[in-house]
Amino acid sequence: MAKLTLDLSMSLDGFVAGPNQTLERPLGDGGDRLHEWLFALATFREQHGLSGGETNADDEVLQESLRRTGAYVMGRRMFSGGEDPWEDDPNADGWWGDEPPFHVPVFILTHHPRETVTKQGGTSFVFVHHGIEAALDQARAAAGDKDVSVAGGASIAQQYLKAGLLDELQIHLAPVLLGGGVRLFDNLAPDVRKLEATRVIASPAVTHLKFKVTGGTT
Repeated sequence: MAKLTLDLSMSLDGFVAGPNQTLERPLGDGGDRLHEWLFALATFREQHGLSGGETNADDEVLQESLRRTGAYVMGRRMFSGGEDPWEDDPNADGWWGDEPPFHVPVFILTHHPRETVTKQGGTSFVFVHHGIEAALDQARAAAGDKDVSVAGGASIAQQYLKAGLLDELQIHLAPVLLGGGVRLFDNLAPDVRKLEATRVIASPAVTHLKFKVTGGTT
């Protein structure tokens, strides 16, 4: 069965988005700094239809993640920033335009049903309103022999972790202090899951920490 993985950038003080998130600034104040390690990488640039870029250890980590992933699961706010009915959402088509960078099916958790939206480049957005397990089942069916990745946000990641459904966690620890915002590990009981460190790869731009999620709730 395909693994369920989580792959997110995080600040040294534990935030995956900064404070004061808005439609214009979905990552909040300073949140873009979490992803600066990505912007110059050859794989990231290719994923976004650009040429050139650096090939280094960080690029290899990104390549590995993309190669393993056959589908994504994503929260509604990660998709559009909204939570109201779709007709009232000013960003109902999402952030990424006509050719999103995913190139595989993306399953959006929402309280408001909607027909699947197919984009260019292999991305489709499938809207699931029956909960996290239903979204995971559909994503696994779409991923085939590849893994399913939780793309965010933090609330969805916490739900999968608390439910015991997450198999692997990879944190890209950026040398950034945000001082506030959205924490990845809020709302979790102490030792809700056990994490076994399996790999550390460091560069001047970011430290990649990989963990296997083991054990049950305590």
